[in-house]
Amino acid sequence: MNLITKILPPGNILCGPDVGSKAQLFEEAGRLFENNLQLPRKKVIDSLATREKLGSTGLGFGFAIPHGRIKSLSVATSAFFKLKTPIPFDAPDGQPVSMLFILLVPDQATDLHLQILGELAQMFSNRQLREKLQASDDPAEIFQLLTA
Repeated sequence: MNLITKILPPGNILCGPDVGSKAQLFEEAGRLFENNLQLPRKKVIDSLATREKLGSTGLGFGFAIPHGRIKSLSVATSAFFKLKTPIPFDAPDGQPVSMLFILLVPDQATDLHLQILGELAQMFSNRQLREKLQASDDPAEIFQLLTA
């Protein structure tokens, strides 16, 4: 079992959100985490935006891993967004991003946070997995691909 299985609820996969910027993406993420996990929307938005100011979390190939720390969170949680239209994300390859794995961790998270980020970076460096994710608009199939 990979670490992603433990932190990605099946209901936290969204296909088709129509956002035009990082700010709108973070707003959508805040709404999702507020509705599904009762996390305060503003805390989610502020956490993701604060981390992004330190440097882009874009990986390249249309993928990014926005992440942040939340004081009131006791365990790591996440969501996966497949956007309707790619958005600029300052990725190293200069390409816009349409696939985002959003990770929230407790304020004191250390090794686990880094292990999850490492696992995600390794997963998204796999061309076959990226192509399968890009080809699917089915949240159940995407969940299966991410947690296999």
